Amino acid sequence: MRINLTKQDIVNSIYMQIGYSKKISENLLEDFFDIIYQSLKKNNKVKISNFGTFEVRFKKSRIGRNPKTKEKKIISERKVVLFKPSKELKKKINLNYEKE
Repeated sequence: MRINLTKQDIVNSIYMQIGYSKKISENLLEDFFDIIYQSLKKNNKVKISNFGTFEVRFKKSRIGRNPKTKEKKIISERKVVLFKPSKELKKKINLNYEKE
């Protein structure tokens, strides 16, 4: 049994549930990812109701250290994508979880 959900698994799920061909299902998923990518590229937030929010943040350059060799290096400035799950998603994930 596989642990990870792959893009092909999602395509197969769309194919089975909606009935579109696998090629159309794959194009649908690719278009969905492309819409998110294009929006993030423009530094816009992407809010998906009952799921969560994707957002791009800028990180300044800083000094980092290799834990094995203790060698210091400069970590370059970059953009990172953050995901914040919605309250509904958190609730659904913890629905069957019981604290001991």
